[in-house]
Amino acid sequence: MLQKVVRSTIIDAPIERVWAVLRDFNSHDQWHSAVDTSRIEGNERSDQVGCVRSFTLKDGNRIREQLLTLDDTEHKSTYCIVEATLPLQRYVATVSLKPVTDGNRTFWHWASSFATPPGMERELHDRVAQGVYEAGFEDLRRHLLQGGDRQSRNGAAAMPTALPAPTRRIAITRYGGPEELRPQDGEAPPPREGEVRIQQRAIGVNFIDVYLRRGWIPPMLPVSAGSPGVPGMEAAGGVLDVGPHVSGFLPGDRVAYLGHTPGAYCSVRSVPAEWVVRLPAAVEDDAAAALLLKGITADYLLHDLGRVQHGTRLLVHAAAGGVGLLVCNWARRLGAVVIGTVSSEQKARVAREYGCEHVIVTRDYRFADTVQRICGGADVVIDGLGDAAREENLAALARRGHWISLGQASGPLKALPPDALVAKSLSFSRPVVFDYVSTQAQLAERAQRVWDALADGTIKMPPIERFSLEAAAQAHTRLESRATTGALVLVP
Repeated sequence: MLQKVVRSTIIDAPIERVWAVLRDFNSHDQWHSAVDTSRIEGNERSDQVGCVRSFTLKDGNRIREQLLTLDDTEHKSTYCIVEATLPLQRYVATVSLKPVTDGNRTFWHWASSFATPPGMERELHDRVAQGVYEAGFEDLRRHLLQGGDRQSRNGAAAMPTALPAPTRRIAITRYGGPEELRPQDGEAPPPREGEVRIQQRAIGVNFIDVYLRRGWIPPMLPVSAGSPGVPGMEAAGGVLDVGPHVSGFLPGDRVAYLGHTPGAYCSVRSVPAEWVVRLPAAVEDDAAAALLLKGITADYLLHDLGRVQHGTRLLVHAAAGGVGLLVCNWARRLGAVVIGTVSSEQKARVAREYGCEHVIVTRDYRFADTVQRICGGADVVIDGLGDAAREENLAALARRGHWISLGQASGPLKALPPDALVAKSLSFSRPVVFDYVSTQAQLAERAQRVWDALADGTIKMPPIERFSLEAAAQAHTRLESRATTGALVLVP
């Protein structure tokens, strides 16, 4: 009676990389821990149908196997045992791969049938299932993560991305207006230990980039004529290569990152792996660059700080901006009463489309009386306006209200004396997104909440304005003009 052994798994690598290893009938001595040495008989090619490989296992057993079929279209091969010191009789096996649509991954199916001497059925079944197939899955994962498939047989590096890669970047040599953003050519060095080098395809533009360019946070982006600074906190693209001791990412993976050190305005960049998350297949690169920082910001504002729930009275400034639209959308789904301020009727229409129930159009930062009339005061204010809205925010808050100062578009917020809060038992916070994603696990968890909210309709994509990387100055001018709705993205 024939034994049947079937095992399958998911490999976190593109199908092309996995198949490049498995179609080589003589590669298993490089990656399978059970195999000692292997050769193709008769000097034939290792992908030639009919070739025979002769190999020795580390336990001393010897096996000769013949390649029966090889299909590069279906990513499938079959082979059989011709001769072996192990009593595997009439052994025929099939290896087949399929691409996984959820991410750039590979489904690997390995199946065989064979006969055994009486009494050895369980022993040989387990040896094939565990010692060959399951061990092989883990061994190939390790091989790919270590870049072993990109090494030649004599150990010489065969990865062109191990060299410095040319990069185009946008830098400033002094603080000032958008005109200080100038293109430069440079090189992105190979990733160091713990780093991932990324070919960037979309770069998020955020107001913090404007603050850095203006010189409002000098320690974060120090610049000089001899040491230019590159703005940008987030981007999306594809992994070129990884440094030592990096696991979970492979060349070709689609990823996005968010980090506390600027430098994203470039075409190629190496960043710490702890900043990086893989992208679902349904999330395009420009959507990821538009959503990652802003979506995570919306998440912690609503769930951690605002504790928004059904009936919460929420005031959102710049309600038609990238963060504002996501906050309005998400808060409305949570059952909040959402009030937003915008600077034009056109923006008011967009804000309403994204769940803002009451829209106040104002260009002079006057809104408190209207908020009080609408709902009797806001339980939570999400404020990116800065000092110009200071007194109005205090007046718009309800008793025990919470003011979240998220930005300072109108200028740095002056120190707030405690007495300003005492009258209505108000509270005040000034969060920074990076403290809410201080570990890779926290980043991955919050990013997944954003992707899930997008997938189930809790939030919808904000409008995206795209600019070439070379047009970064134009993008900043547009952002500061207060004429934008939604998110801005640079495309290298």
